[in-house]
Amino acid sequence: MSSSAVKLANPNAEVLRRGDALAMNIQSARGLQNVLRSNLSPRGTLKLLVDGANQLMLTKDGKVLLSQMQITNPVAVMIARAATAQDDVAGDGTTGLVLLVGELLKQASVYVEEGVHPRVITDGFDAAKAEALKFLDAFKTPVNMDREILCSVARTALRTKLQDRLADQMTEAVVDAVLAIRQDEKPIDLFMVETMKMQHRTATDSKLVRGLVMDHGARHPDMPKRQSNCFILTLNVSLEYEKTEVNSGFFYSSAEQRDKLIESERRFVDDRLRKIVDLRDTVCSGANKDCGFVVVNQKGIDPMSLDVLAKHGIFALRRAKRRNMERLQLCCNGVAQNSVDELTPAVLGRAGLVYEHVLGEDKYTFIEDCDAPKSVTILIKGPNGHVLQQIQDAVRDGLRAVKNAIEDKALVAGAGAFQVACHRHLLRPEFLRTVRGKAQMGVKAFAEALLVIPKTIATNGGYDPMDVLVALDEEAQDGHTVGIDLNTGDVLDPAQEGIWDNYRVLRQQLHSCSVIATNLLHVDEVMRAGRASLKAPNPGEE
Repeated sequence: MSSSAVKLANPNAEVLRRGDALAMNIQSARGLQNVLRSNLSPRGTLKLLVDGANQLMLTKDGKVLLSQMQITNPVAVMIARAATAQDDVAGDGTTGLVLLVGELLKQASVYVEEGVHPRVITDGFDAAKAEALKFLDAFKTPVNMDREILCSVARTALRTKLQDRLADQMTEAVVDAVLAIRQDEKPIDLFMVETMKMQHRTATDSKLVRGLVMDHGARHPDMPKRQSNCFILTLNVSLEYEKTEVNSGFFYSSAEQRDKLIESERRFVDDRLRKIVDLRDTVCSGANKDCGFVVVNQKGIDPMSLDVLAKHGIFALRRAKRRNMERLQLCCNGVAQNSVDELTPAVLGRAGLVYEHVLGEDKYTFIEDCDAPKSVTILIKGPNGHVLQQIQDAVRDGLRAVKNAIEDKALVAGAGAFQVACHRHLLRPEFLRTVRGKAQMGVKAFAEALLVIPKTIATNGGYDPMDVLVALDEEAQDGHTVGIDLNTGDVLDPAQEGIWDNYRVLRQQLHSCSVIATNLLHVDEVMRAGRASLKAPNPGEE
């Protein structure tokens, strides 16, 4: 539909045609690129976001920035949504994807200004993308995923979000958490790793808890606050008086009848409590008489029931979150019960230590020292909310990086090594001869755009990007796989230094950046011609 036809149908429509539309798309993509450019690499800087309520957020995570920033430009919104989808699919690579899209459009604009049709350039993009994906499959390194390699993968991911010292400390916690929940022949479920934030002490006190940490404590002051060698009973049973589901009334004419009514109302709850206490007396006898007994109930426990449990030395938690009930079974190897009619010692889990930690007005319950737990908790500590959120975002990326490495069974050399090698591969005469005509310009534009990653890494490290690229190219000519050393500005072997990228992250980046850039280059008209409000205008308004 031409612009005149749109104007005829809607006189208030705003239309940008051909060169103006393409220029707007390129400027929007480069504007978003410039916002995120300084975040890339371990030397990247932070962004301070301020929302409408003056709440502050410090982050350098690309997904968090694109999700929280208020973006109004339609092209930038489209790129931001596609980039956040990259994080959902692969777990990382959001910032790199935005940089690649912006650079692809920048390189394409050089040829468009010389009169080359955008369709010809996008044909070259498609050919370059297919060849780059083939080269990535050949460039990746199949690796035996032992703990040392996984620590290198996690360290690479965490150092891009955290300070080196803190990242190195959290590396082992992240790797051990994934290895703990890993089960043979089953996909890794990262929801079985609980991240609990506690505003307490410093960030370096964060640690891995081989068990479960819950953000509430016992509701009775006389209950034991610390028990060892505990039996864990997981329940989904109401231990409080509940009203009937139908409307009913009870009438009595004497005090004796009232007492009988109250007694009968309590009897069904008391029967349940008696069965729990009998089970406790059975297992906590003989050689296990010093063992603790813990009840974690998903439903409520009324004050009278809490008093009964406290008198028998039982540590009880009520209204536990549903996700914690599933994790508790995997931690302690118990079986959740929906009834107390068939309680046996076989349904109980075990934990070496259960204790309550009080922090101000907040209570936390630690269930630790479990035997081969299949669910663990990463306890994040920090002096304020900004630090806690920053660590939590980094830990999420670290967990995904380790999971991806285990499932891919292969890694790709990092520090810009793949982008430099792929750039040289795409510009080989042997490959360029397979692309006919002007589409070679699209291949060259794609190859040049890949260098935005090593250029940005060098710039953020405080080094001259052209000097670094020359040094990388000289080493790559000799067939070496080389990346950027941010400590010296020289080249290094990423494999020897333990700098690894995820295979699926780079694969998704290559695919997505080409698709987004191609779609934007094919746009020749931008029309703001949405339907107006259906409400009639006020008198006096046109």
